[in-house]
Amino acid sequence: MEDAAIVDLYWQRSDQAISETDRKYGKYCHTIAYNICANNEDAEECVNDTWFSAWNMMPDKRPAILSTFLGYITRNFALDRFKAKNAQKRGGGETPLALEELENCIPSLANVEQCYEEKELEAAIDRFVSTLSQADRRMFIARYWFLASISEISEKMGYSQSKTKMTLFRTRNKLRMYLEEEGLC
Repeated sequence: MEDAAIVDLYWQRSDQAISETDRKYGKYCHTIAYNICANNEDAEECVNDTWFSAWNMMPDKRPAILSTFLGYITRNFALDRFKAKNAQKRGGGETPLALEELENCIPSLANVEQCYEEKELEAAIDRFVSTLSQADRRMFIARYWFLASISEISEKMGYSQSKTKMTLFRTRNKLRMYLEEEGLC
């Protein structure tokens, strides 16, 4: 079923909207949640929360790209669940590792608030990502948006793990330099 038809089902408040969404985007959203939570039960909960949230949000919004809309909601639920479960301890999964890798590139929120609005930082990162080659952009987004593991990215891209690590390392360095040039670091 086409995305526009699924959105129409939400607007009609048809129960079929959830089943069609799950059929088309269930695996996609589960993968996003699992990459963050590293737990099937938590991932399933995040996906269910996504469907509920989409059901409640859809009458007010008509998303242009349904997959992005659902992925964004899923990612936020998964990050919230991850933070709640790991509030007292540092987890051993990909999420803390991926976020730690970016730690040296992106200034702390307190520094950003002193110099610029948070939106300026987001816009600068968006501009930076748009300058990357398609392969580097896919790799960067897979790692730092979807929090995919190095091995998953390597397999998907057809690269060795060392090439993937090196490319991500170089991209983080480019990001750091770019943000410094923009006056955000």
